Amino acid sequence: MGNQKKFPGISEVLQNILDADMDNVDARRRAREAFKDIQLSIDHILFKVPRAGLKMEESYEVNSGGLEIFSKSWLPETRPKAVVYFCHGYGDTCTFLVEGIARKLASFGYGVVAMDYPGFGLSEGLHGYIPSFDKLVDDVIEHYSKVKEKLELHDLPSFLFGESMGGAIALKVHQKQPNAWNGAVLVAPMCKIADNMVPPWLVTQILIGVAKFLPTQKLVPTQDLGELAVRDAKKKELTAYNIISYKHKPRLRTALELLNATQEIESLLEKYSSCSMVRIYCPVFVFNEVLIVS
Repeated sequence: MGNQKKFPGISEVLQNILDADMDNVDARRRAREAFKDIQLSIDHILFKVPRAGLKMEESYEVNSGGLEIFSKSWLPETRPKAVVYFCHGYGDTCTFLVEGIARKLASFGYGVVAMDYPGFGLSEGLHGYIPSFDKLVDDVIEHYSKVKEKLELHDLPSFLFGESMGGAIALKVHQKQPNAWNGAVLVAPMCKIADNMVPPWLVTQILIGVAKFLPTQKLVPTQDLGELAVRDAKKKELTAYNIISYKHKPRLRTALELLNATQEIESLLEKYSSCSMVRIYCPVFVFNEVLIVS
């Protein structure tokens, strides 16, 4: 069951919807639909960006793996200068803070397209479960390649925008499709998991063995990554409104896939040594930078 915050002033019926088990996508979709007006009315600068003049569209499309993938686009009234393809972080969704970021970019004349990965947000799949990081990267490539074929977006400059785990995904997408992208912006990319978050070697070996039989179990002995990423009390209160984010301990296979992905990505960073970097603060991951990849 979800451990949702008790929001003041909402009905018991709505609270029951929020308290439902979010492992199934139907529960996540019901919660988002019932809560979205409250969610987007909170006092945050990103949600104060005007929607007027922007063309916004939500859609669902079944991918090659048979999973229904949720996607949203934000386009200016005129032909976009370029299109930004967003890759969200671990446990996140493209229907919360991404909404404000996308509106802001679209107000400056850029198109924005975002998707929920399988198992996250409004897309089908077991909540918070990544059976294969490489397959997840392929899912992103598959979806965004189809979006690029749309007439209104065809031949426009294309940029990846990834934050946290999405930064790692964007790096691998860029690696697999080096000629398909004009560049990438990576905010606090998941290049290496902090040493104090990695279990001791013996525990890791035990988890690897158990993961073969119980891959979806939430048994990884670490705190919720969302809690670790946000320390400011006011910001924590805000993130509570992201009601369909994954808020539990990582599933065994997910944790191992993230660990293996970061080990591989460390070696990729040498290829981007000439990129311009601006340091920012991120308490969870060791590499705390914005990378502009061209």
